Amino acid sequence: MKDITMFYLTDCGYCAKAHKAMDELMEAHPEYKALKITKIEEDEHPEIANQYDYFATPTFYVGKDKIFEAHVGMSYDQIKDEVANVLKTAYAG
Repeated sequence: MKDITMFYLTDCGYCAKAHKAMDELMEAHPEYKALKITKIEEDEHPEIANQYDYFATPTFYVGKDKIFEAHVGMSYDQIKDEVANVLKTAYAG
């Protein structure tokens, strides 16, 4: 397994969808609950966020690799599919 780092903003609608998707996916796949996920609120920790190469939130890294960065217009289903891929990738390590 590899660690996940998630960058988000509290008032970001896409981030809220990603959090909801993560909760649903962990209920459906309890094995994902063993993953170490560090959630970093970008406005609260700019010193950490500035060390990473991304422009939009939510953004997920698995280890050092950026796996998903949201873009404008994404539906909930698209975000859930991307979050599923992040969890699967991290779990497979």
